Amino acid sequence: MHVKTIWVYGVGGVGGLIGGKIARSLGKERGADTAIYFIARGEHLRQIQTSGLILNMGDEKGIICTPTLATDNPGTLEAPDLCFVCVKSYDLEGVSRSLAKAIREETVLIPLLNGVNICERIRKIVQKGIVLPACIYVGTHIEKPGVVTQRGGEGRMLLGQDPMHPDFYPDEILQLLQRAHIPFQWFEDVSPSIWEKYLFIAAFGLVTAAYGKTLGEIASDAELMILASGIMKEVFLIAKKKQIALPPDVVNASIAKANNFPYETKTSYQRDLEEHGKQNEGDLFGATIMSMGRDLGVPTPIAESVYNKILGKISR
Repeated sequence: MHVKTIWVYGVGGVGGLIGGKIARSLGKERGADTAIYFIARGEHLRQIQTSGLILNMGDEKGIICTPTLATDNPGTLEAPDLCFVCVKSYDLEGVSRSLAKAIREETVLIPLLNGVNICERIRKIVQKGIVLPACIYVGTHIEKPGVVTQRGGEGRMLLGQDPMHPDFYPDEILQLLQRAHIPFQWFEDVSPSIWEKYLFIAAFGLVTAAYGKTLGEIASDAELMILASGIMKEVFLIAKKKQIALPPDVVNASIAKANNFPYETKTSYQRDLEEHGKQNEGDLFGATIMSMGRDLGVPTPIAESVYNKILGKISR
């Protein structure tokens, strides 16, 4: 395949980092014939249209990343060869319907949402194209409209084969990621990595949201770490029932991963709850763990207790 048209659908923390890095890379390539389109909304979109996306990464501050076009109307764009789907889970159904109308048979979709059934949810609506299951470890957020800041995590993308297209290998896409300095790993079966990411973000997302503390504060509080590790163990048992081959030391490894993030890092779920009235991904974590546990006969009392604490805070 030849990637000439890229969409970044959702230019929040993750989409802003990935899209910004690729736009910056394309801007440096002489004679690059690839167009990159940002699909965003609201004041964030208006600032990108006016001044480009401002990206802060570690010691690199104020990097201006200019897409070919930023819009809130994907219907006006040419069909993508490659689309990074970086919206929140509560927007996935609507975005999938939009993509079903827009993409071609050869389009490659890379969803970078939290969750273990994202590709299945997309495939219920999108019959065309190639969908590469993926996840990413990174701590990013919209600092203010038009500005995305990375505060932790390497930003490594883990991706693997589409079960419907097992012979497809995305060599040009991987080269694109390499040129944009986006670290990645390719797997024939990436599902264990996606579950490992879910185990990490579900546990820390729930506990940070319930107690209003950062990753560093959770990691330094023995009682809260008992809750986080307990949720991880519940997810591990669910994955085992589903015959997902997680490493036996995945809980300890996931706890250690928290130390790769700055002390003040907040999870995206926590940030959403801090904005009164904003939609959040609670169903993706607490409700999903409880539902999977009931279906598989795996008790999930810790996840249920922590999620109920969050629901109690929201209802007040």
